[in-house]
Amino acid sequence: MNGFAQEIDQILNDLERNHLKRGLRQSQTATGVEIDYLGKKVLNFSSNDYLGLASEPFLKEVAIQAIEKWGAGSGAARLVCGNLKIHEALEEATAHFKGAEAALSFSSGFAVPLGVIPALVGKGDTVIFDKLSHACLIDGAKLSGAKIRVFPHQNLSYLEKILKESSGKKLIVTESIFSMDGDLAPLREIILLKEKYGAWLMVDEAHATGVLGEKGAGLIELLGCRSQVEIQMGTFSKSLGSSGGYVAGSRRLIELFINRARSFIFSTAPSPASSAVSLAAIQWVQSKEGNQRRESLQKHILRFSAKLNQLSPTPLYTDHQSPIFPWIVGDENKALELSQRILQQGALTVAIRYPTVPRQKARLRISLSAKHTNEQMDCLKGMIQRAL
Repeated sequence: MNGFAQEIDQILNDLERNHLKRGLRQSQTATGVEIDYLGKKVLNFSSNDYLGLASEPFLKEVAIQAIEKWGAGSGAARLVCGNLKIHEALEEATAHFKGAEAALSFSSGFAVPLGVIPALVGKGDTVIFDKLSHACLIDGAKLSGAKIRVFPHQNLSYLEKILKESSGKKLIVTESIFSMDGDLAPLREIILLKEKYGAWLMVDEAHATGVLGEKGAGLIELLGCRSQVEIQMGTFSKSLGSSGGYVAGSRRLIELFINRARSFIFSTAPSPASSAVSLAAIQWVQSKEGNQRRESLQKHILRFSAKLNQLSPTPLYTDHQSPIFPWIVGDENKALELSQRILQQGALTVAIRYPTVPRQKARLRISLSAKHTNEQMDCLKGMIQRAL
């Protein structure tokens, strides 16, 4: 074995010893509230398909029609010859949905901040994060070359301290619903601070889109603060049941990203099928049926919060508004064991470990879909109770 292979072995062995090694496990069915996982039919409480759109028959038909009209792939980057009418239709609908002048679509949600943040800030500037912000936001900041400052989760006094000390352009970046904790950012308070200190604000609505707001546009819509947020971003791959990412803002801002966001410029355009499905999903989310599905999800959230609170000496989920429920275990191995005991009973609740969450903060990340039934949620509660 040569030195390269030995180094790889050492890294993998260290991960395994610390209960941090991961592997791919195949699901043999389309995503849904019930899936065939490792050859066994189980209830799925680990998906981000919050509205149950990913396998909707009407969206499958939209994808088929798009392939027949536009082909399987876009063929090139948008600035070469891959800019199709379906891409621009999606962006127009996204901008309207988000209450912005314009929008730009990317191949993935992860690709958005990798292009957007370096296009806005650089050496001599400061990017300021909530400590629990998603990895894509942090990686985008690292690529920018700007100074990175982190404030403890939801700690507004520490955020203000950083804003006072920072120089150059100041960009605050936060999720609206935090992906691993399921809590909401104190967005109104952050806006007050960013305006007080002349900062810019970028909000990732990945887990709030489709879930919050009268039209399902997210936390920004719910709070009525669209004009006070310079950059909105998110993904089509969660509640909207498709794939790809977007950024929305002023028309001039989008022109800047077309010219300077490297993950947009140098990437083949999203497939026509995914863009068509995203467009149809955005339209559906704002329909009467979409509103009903969102109301059903919110009822599930209230009901399941009460169920989980029965399993804890102190209420863990008071005023919970998202479909993400973290059951904190702490130790990585114990989280894996708990997840396995629940899986043996017939439900998938994946254990989330470092580096996705901080060390010794391993957890089950339980997520709800509007398509779950009350009986399925009751069943999971019983499984958790027996597994503890």
